[in-house]
Amino acid sequence: MSWNVRGINEVNKRLHIRSLLRSWKVDIVCLQETKLEVISLRIIRSLWSCVQVGWHYLPSIGASGGILVMWDKRVVENKENFMGDYVVACSFMNVIDGYQWAFAGVYGPNLDRSRSLLWDELAGISSFWDLPWCIGGDFNVTRFPSERSGGVGYNQPMVDFSNFISEQNLQDLPLAGGSFTWSNNRDLPSWSRIDRFLISTDWEAHYPELIQKRLPRLCSDHFPILLNCGGIRSGPRHFKFENMWLKSEGFLDRIRQWWSSYHFHGTASYKMAC
Repeated sequence: MSWNVRGINEVNKRLHIRSLLRSWKVDIVCLQETKLEVISLRIIRSLWSCVQVGWHYLPSIGASGGILVMWDKRVVENKENFMGDYVVACSFMNVIDGYQWAFAGVYGPNLDRSRSLLWDELAGISSFWDLPWCIGGDFNVTRFPSERSGGVGYNQPMVDFSNFISEQNLQDLPLAGGSFTWSNNRDLPSWSRIDRFLISTDWEAHYPELIQKRLPRLCSDHFPILLNCGGIRSGPRHFKFENMWLKSEGFLDRIRQWWSSYHFHGTASYKMAC
């Protein structure tokens, strides 16, 4: 579960989050904008009722930013961790089956000129660990004009974000339960989808039908995002198509080449089945 909570320095707010985490039955939690420079065991206990909890955090700078990643030790074992400027990354091994993978919790910069540093950090983690991975958090950038109010065209940060996803061979899952993840709640509201999960294709292959779901918004202007993995995949993978592939130079020509390279014999209905 990923959530920009807009601060966890108030006791009552932490107790509210604790109650929500218990009801959502989560195994791994990533909170952004903690606004805390130090996070102690006392604060962790007030946030999550998990009996065997592990955690790593990126301190805030004063009252700005901060990332906290927590996990249930009965579900995953933490092998390594990395702290960047915008990322808290952990390599995990599943207790149930020994599957090794990586998670990166993100709180992206607001400034366009700083976003390349985020993409570099994430690409470096992927290259160093070379594991299936899942990325979740508040990226502070949208992918498409339709993901923000008043969006009329593509800008360079959108293009850079999509290029990063494509270069890292990541999947951008559909969002169930709503079309945006942040709103300012004004009479003429602004809204955007800046929070999401991204997954590698090999991580997706290990699990059944993944669902990225927007949860009810409480005590923050961001909606919590839940990634329901559903268990370990045992059957064949389903085919998925990314519309952005159509924008890649030479993609359609390559499809025509692949298609024409296959030769089948039989009736028309047999050929379609193949």
